[in-house]
Amino acid sequence: MNPERRRLLIGATCATIASPAFAFAQEPFPSRPVTLWIPWPAGGGTDLAMRVLAEAAGHRLGQKVAIENRAGAGGTLAMPILQQAAPDGYTIAQMPQTVFRAPYTQRLLWDPIRDTTPILQLTGTTFGIVVPADSALRTVDDVFAAAREKTGQLTIATNGVGTTPHVVIDELMAQRGLKYIHVPYKGAAEQMLGVASGQVMVGVGSTSFGPFVDQGKLRLLATFGEHRSKRWPQVPTLKELGFGIVANSPYGLAGPRGLPPPIVTTLHDAFRAAMQDAAYVAELAKYDQEPAYLGPAEYAQACRDAYAHEKRVVERLGLGKAANGS
Repeated sequence: MNPERRRLLIGATCATIASPAFAFAQEPFPSRPVTLWIPWPAGGGTDLAMRVLAEAAGHRLGQKVAIENRAGAGGTLAMPILQQAAPDGYTIAQMPQTVFRAPYTQRLLWDPIRDTTPILQLTGTTFGIVVPADSALRTVDDVFAAAREKTGQLTIATNGVGTTPHVVIDELMAQRGLKYIHVPYKGAAEQMLGVASGQVMVGVGSTSFGPFVDQGKLRLLATFGEHRSKRWPQVPTLKELGFGIVANSPYGLAGPRGLPPPIVTTLHDAFRAAMQDAAYVAELAKYDQEPAYLGPAEYAQACRDAYAHEKRVVERLGLGKAANGS
């Protein structure tokens, strides 16, 4: 072999081995299944809706989108996975609102802005207060009255420490000098079963409670949206009851930091199309949700805005690291 040709061939081979980016560029994406991490237990409203969405997106990607659950810590346990994952598009995760609050309330190694690449916003979760169907509590004021009568004995379940439902009920109780026993669950499915069975007296959580309400197992006392729910128009909002609170929790999908733009585009296009799938829209409707799409740039800005907003909320409520001793 010509010595010069041999030198060039060896150099090209070494460059290929030394450059993962070069090797990666030669491989069409996706060439194997994509793993989508859900930071909630299997069987909850978010999990079920995401499974329908993942199946529809997989058809468009030409590869399976496999769901993995990692529940606990208020929906933040997918963040370490994203932080450590290779930016190759094969590891993505749902980004709930709690990931923007947690860094202000506890010491963490990850950052929701620095360590992620936003792909798209999907929808938003709204919240409400529920009690067992046979409960004597029929209004939010009844809940406060029960807390006064049963000082330190009223049990209230949320879907985790530091979640939006926990922050809201804690603020409402603290404003009135009331105490309660907080019962955190890893996710909405277990939480609502606990409330419906009478293990706890009150539940504050996402509209995963929808099927339980519609089946007559739970009574919905109030919702947290700007306006009344179209699904339960007879139920008042906290705002109209005079409590001055509107709370919702938009969420979307993100990949690890440094996800290449072409891969972002491929994932975005597949999930954007899947959002319009009739089965996914119908699944969201079970929980009084609708698609709330934002593209990569708009979703990235929404994430930054959410991060700044949560800092103000944590400071206002005195929930910061210094306050809780972390």
